[in-house]
Amino acid sequence: MVIKVFLASSSGSTAIKKKQQDVVGFLEALKVEYAPLDIACNEENRMWMRQNVPEEKKPSNGIPLPPQIFNEEGYCGDYETFFDAKEDNMVYAFLGLPPPPGSKEVPVEARNGNAHGEEEQAADEEEVAEGETAEEEVTEGDEEEAVEETDEVTEDTVIQLQSNLP
Repeated sequence: MVIKVFLASSSGSTAIKKKQQDVVGFLEALKVEYAPLDIACNEENRMWMRQNVPEEKKPSNGIPLPPQIFNEEGYCGDYETFFDAKEDNMVYAFLGLPPPPGSKEVPVEARNGNAHGEEEQAADEEEVAEGETAEEEVTEGDEEEAVEETDEVTEDTVIQLQSNLP
């Protein structure tokens, strides 16, 4: 999969230059392979980018500004959506790429609740079949923690109330 980043090599806008540098620098830091495609010097790149940015993502004037990011032919987003993904530690999902081993980013399958392999699912089903539910496993240890948290909140509340007395 090739990540395509549409850039303007001769933009007069410092804001656009900074956004382009941010995207490219971050992709390089992550060692993500990408193809920088210049829309300032190549009319084909400019027309392809403009035609392939979804209508709902285009600004009111209808002309999307760089940087625009694609995974092959699929639109990933513009700088703002890239920035949001970066802040949420979801850049690989934004780019449509699997996160590398050891990454802090949670794979898409895990976020959707499908991270269990077939073996783990089979083991879970066996436990439930033996009369042991997943809820019982979780709540045994968590009940004590919940009680402790409640006690802490109550103590804090009492202290607050006492300090408010005349």
